[in-house]
Amino acid sequence: MGEGRHPELRCPTTTWARPVPAGRVEFFDGTLATETEFESARVFDTTLRDGEQAPRTSFSYDEKRTIAEALDRMGTHVIEAGFPVNSDAEFEAVSDIAASTSATTCGLARIVEKDVEAALDSGVEMVHVFASTSDVQIEDSMHATREEVVERSVAAVERVKEAGATAMFSPMDATRTDEDYLKQVVEAVSAVGVDWINIPDTCGVATPSRFGDVVRTVDEHSDARIDVHTHDDFGMATANAIAGFEAGADQAQVSINGIGERAGNAAYEEVTMAVESVYGVDTGIDTTGISELSAMVEEYSDVPVPANKPVVGDNAFAHESGIHAAGVIENSDTFEPGVMTPEMVGAEREFVLGKHTGANSVRKRLEESGFVPTDEEVRTVTRRVKDYGAEKNAVTVADLERFAREVGITHEESEVRA
Repeated sequence: MGEGRHPELRCPTTTWARPVPAGRVEFFDGTLATETEFESARVFDTTLRDGEQAPRTSFSYDEKRTIAEALDRMGTHVIEAGFPVNSDAEFEAVSDIAASTSATTCGLARIVEKDVEAALDSGVEMVHVFASTSDVQIEDSMHATREEVVERSVAAVERVKEAGATAMFSPMDATRTDEDYLKQVVEAVSAVGVDWINIPDTCGVATPSRFGDVVRTVDEHSDARIDVHTHDDFGMATANAIAGFEAGADQAQVSINGIGERAGNAAYEEVTMAVESVYGVDTGIDTTGISELSAMVEEYSDVPVPANKPVVGDNAFAHESGIHAAGVIENSDTFEPGVMTPEMVGAEREFVLGKHTGANSVRKRLEESGFVPTDEEVRTVTRRVKDYGAEKNAVTVADLERFAREVGITHEESEVRA
């Protein structure tokens, strides 16, 4: 991370919780001052696989390639490019992404021979095989028995290892799986050399503390590295992914803007920035590309990003309230996290004009537009802005300039001509 992405803090009385590594920011001394709970974190992106499974979402071949190129350029560790057996077009896209990116490329496969062979034939470096392990899914989705699931899972992992690819195994619906059976499945695939165990909260029912317990349980019964996959049905996907890291997981599966099945996945931008900024762990990802990639996926997926979406929403670094805007104008650390700036994610700070706007924000915008207002003129324009915004109008710069002209505020160009 370059030092230019982390502006110097301007408050001379601030003290820090512990020494700050060069080029990084740390929490202000206070309630959240603490030692780092984990030292490394890898990011596995599944935008092109689980993300595309968002209802009414489909990426074209070119869109998949463009997203993959951006993820690769930013330094994403693993790109799950798709489900190769799904169609000829999917197979071709996965193959091309595997051949053209530096990141580890992963293909998904059920514990079915044709799925595994299609993934291997596509040229991916990692094959992600999965099997249902909760009783409800085993009985009513797979229509199999517990014993058959173990047998077929072991066979699938053995085939991937035999082919020389990295094997990842997911006990699907792990958080609704009988704990003793989960241990049995994990031990069985570990015995044949599985490289990664992915722990999926498939239906989004986990809580951070409980999910951490599941991660620790799996870790105790396998020598494989641990990966987590969390869904957002109760709004806890990012928190659960972070809890996974705290409990010893090496990697989290995420998607850009959190798109995916139902309410979606843990969001790439949220998990990455929480790891980088809150925990001070360097993922190696160029986070300055996050905003651009988010906009790209929003366009291609046709899934709108809410204005209040963390990190990438329009309001993430926007300020309207007079008290907040005044504080941020003086020192952005007053009413922003301090450890995450808009520059870090390729965004810009915005001061919004409206019902809650204060005089400081109005003065700043007037001066940026070339006006030279007196204190009284600032107060007059501020009142007009508030009244106009209170009528549910969006107050634009053009509106502000109109108010300034109506009040008769001097403009710099006028002074030059005089």
